Amino acid sequence: MEHTYPILFEVEQSHWWHQGRRKIIAAFVEEITARIKDHTPKILDVGCGTGANLLMLSKYGDAEGVDVSEDALTFCQERGLEKVKLGAAEALPYEDGAFDLVTALDVVEHLDDDLAGLREFRRVLRPDGRVLLFVPTFMFLWGLQDDVSNHRRRYRMSELRKVLEQAGFEIERSTYANITFFLPILVIRKLMQLTGIKTESENNINISAFNGILGQLLGAESSILRFMNFPFGVSGLCVAKVKANTANG
Repeated sequence: MEHTYPILFEVEQSHWWHQGRRKIIAAFVEEITARIKDHTPKILDVGCGTGANLLMLSKYGDAEGVDVSEDALTFCQERGLEKVKLGAAEALPYEDGAFDLVTALDVVEHLDDDLAGLREFRRVLRPDGRVLLFVPTFMFLWGLQDDVSNHRRRYRMSELRKVLEQAGFEIERSTYANITFFLPILVIRKLMQLTGIKTESENNINISAFNGILGQLLGAESSILRFMNFPFGVSGLCVAKVKANTANG
C-alpha cells in the first residue's frame, strides 16, 4: 500500500473515480451534518490517506484525520492539513464520544478485524453520532486494485449491515453505488485477469481527456441516490447511528 500513496496524491484531486466518489459522499455528509444545529460538527476521517477527502469534509465541519501510515500523513501536511494523527482504526488516539460523524471511505475492507474497527468508531462517537462507510462490493469484482491495496474482502451490503449491527449501530441507510461503471469495470478486470496485464495501480489506467465527463457521470449518482437505493454497484455506502444502549459501552 505504501508505494501507492505517491500515485494517489497525484491523481486524487483529478481522477474521475475520486471526483465522482467525493460528490456522492459529500451529498451524504451534507445531509448528516445539516441536522447538527447547536455546534460545529466534529468529523473524523479514519484512514484519511493523502487527504483529498479530508479537504472535502472540512467544508462541513471541524474535520480531523487519522491514518496508520506516516507517509500518508506527510502528504496530508503537503495539502496544508494539520489536524491529522498517526493511529490504527482499531485503536484510535481519541477520547470517548469526541465526534459527531466518523467516515471510513474505502477503509474497513483493509482491516483484519472489521468488527473491532467498527466498535472503535462507535467508541469515539457521541451518543447520537453517525458513521458513514464507503466500501468495495462483490468478491467477483476482485481486481488488481484490491491486491495492491491489501484488501481483505469486498462486501455485499447485507454483510456490511450485519457487522455494523454487531458493532452497536442501527442502520439508517444502505445502498450500492457506482452502478454507472459496474459493467465496464467488471469486463476490464476480467480481461486483466485473463491476459495477465499488470500495472502499479488502477489509478494509472485512465484517459485524462475523459476525466471531466466520467467524473460528472459518476457524481450524478448523488442526485439519484437522494431518492432511491441501487440494487448493485461497484461500491457500497452505509450510514448508521449509535444504538442508544451501546454508546461508549
